[in-house]
Amino acid sequence: MKLIVVSAGLSSPSSTRLLADRLTAATLGHVDAEPEVIELRELATEIAQHFVTGFPPARLAAALDAVAAADGLIAVTPVFAASYSGLFKSFFDVIDKDALTGKPVLIGATGGTARHSLVTEHALRPLFTYLRALVLPTAVYAASEDWGESGLAQRIARAGAELARHMAPAAPNVDTAAAIAPRSLTGAITSVDPADGLEVVPFEQRLAALRAR
Repeated sequence: MKLIVVSAGLSSPSSTRLLADRLTAATLGHVDAEPEVIELRELATEIAQHFVTGFPPARLAAALDAVAAADGLIAVTPVFAASYSGLFKSFFDVIDKDALTGKPVLIGATGGTARHSLVTEHALRPLFTYLRALVLPTAVYAASEDWGESGLAQRIARAGAELARHMAPAAPNVDTAAAIAPRSLTGAITSVDPADGLEVVPFEQRLAALRAR
């Protein structure tokens, strides 16, 4: 399996890349996958050329193909003007409209203050939902004061486990649907399993009995 990590950090080293690396490690702790990191700052010129010419240069084309072929995606951006960075948005603007359909995506963001913590919900999640990706429930935002705190580590661990499960879902050992929602003799869903030896009276029969009174 292939895990693609998109980091939109602009400096080296950057807190955005650090968060991306920690999310990657948390995911690989639960699934056997080959990770590949795409640093968008290295592709900034190629992305701009693609907008102007309509054709991606070789390095950008390889990055777009890698994202499209991934079994799972981690996407992390720094916060600019209370939203994702322009570089981050530009990369996903030039990706094929069907490349992320049904693909599990773990979203993350970094910022200087906790005031921007909802950027994952009001900016990142709608973006990937529009691209028809499967955006995981746990998004990770890391403010400057979060580094070294146990809360951030817990969110990273939970998010990584979620992505791993969606990349390689375990085969169920039992008939979960039957266990949760057994059916009556008529096929209707009921909270009573006929295998328990209890008599299941169809709803139509109950209505008929009421009319006869």
